[in-house]
Amino acid sequence: MTWQVEIDPQQCMASGSCAAIAPDLFAVGGAHARPLNDRIEEDERALDAADVCPAMAITVRDGERVIGPRP
Repeated sequence: MTWQVEIDPQQCMASGSCAAIAPDLFAVGGAHARPLNDRIEEDERALDAADVCPAMAITVRDGERVIGPRP
């Protein structure tokens, strides 16, 4: 199963917390971060990155269901 990872460029403040947690999943460049791949294998670090994002700009989906950030 794969997850879909999105970063909303309107919300992202390029804090770098996502890239610090998972440098092989996220990169920061310019005004915002981006996922290195839109689809990833299930990886708990993507959920951790979504949870700690200060702008709440990261969304992780499993199919249609949003699984990150976690409540």
